[in-house]
Amino acid sequence: MVRTVVAGLDGSPESRAAAEWAAREAKLRGLPLKIAHIWEPVPAPMAQAPLLGAETQQHWTERIPREAAEGLRLRHPGLEVTIEHSTGQPAEILAKAAEEAELLVLGSRGLSGIGGFLVGSVGLAVVAHAARPVVLVRAGEQAADEHRADPVGIPSAATPYLPVLLGLDPAHADDSVIEFAFDAAARRSTGLRVVAGWNLPPYYTYGLSVDPDFDREVGRQQATALAAALRPWRLKYPDVEVVEESRAGSAATFLIDGSADASLVVVGRRTRRSPLGPHIGPVAHAVLHHAKAPVAVVAHD
Repeated sequence: MVRTVVAGLDGSPESRAAAEWAAREAKLRGLPLKIAHIWEPVPAPMAQAPLLGAETQQHWTERIPREAAEGLRLRHPGLEVTIEHSTGQPAEILAKAAEEAELLVLGSRGLSGIGGFLVGSVGLAVVAHAARPVVLVRAGEQAADEHRADPVGIPSAATPYLPVLLGLDPAHADDSVIEFAFDAAARRSTGLRVVAGWNLPPYYTYGLSVDPDFDREVGRQQATALAAALRPWRLKYPDVEVVEESRAGSAATFLIDGSADASLVVVGRRTRRSPLGPHIGPVAHAVLHHAKAPVAVVAHD
């Protein structure tokens, strides 16, 4: 079965930006693009309202994805674009669609009710359940935003890509997350910046340590672990220039700050389950809400 890049489309500015990003990514990967349009059934009393009748329903279920697909084909010559209509609960359908996709692309924020399906809780639910990588894109995201400015400071999609930014915990480094980031950088012919944040043990933070050099030793150990985790991938992707940063402090803060100068931010999500159900972890959660660049969340064991 041929994998595709799948974009969720509900007509909102966020989902349209996601579809555009997905089209660019599909071209980079040489894959077809599938637009997933989901109709969430409207309660009977609402369906009888003049503004929510059959004509409006047809507009949302047919016209919007059809016009979006036509526009994508015009703007991205040679790209194969298909549309898949579904009815039901958006989070469940999108998570299932991700299983058969190379990656799933969603708008990071959308409307509620009949106006759209990508409310924050739905988007987070999809990220928490999807086994394949999920990329979230904000409204207004433009191709030029992912590239360096031209020599006179004007945004341009014709200039080289900004680096890919990877958040990595060396103690739980997973190959699928690292490979996704290296592959993304290689396809963009750009560099990879890898950031690892770490914190001192609580007893040292509160001044109970008797070794004044302990923090420097912890920093050295963390940097060594990061270098070891990346070493085989540097060999596999020799053309990708890698910058390693092991720093004391919040990994989420470092990634959010660094996202302003990145074409893509990559974070991992452990697939373990808690008594409260699947979750995405505090770092990924913070980055999804505050990063200035598209964010790819890669699930791993």
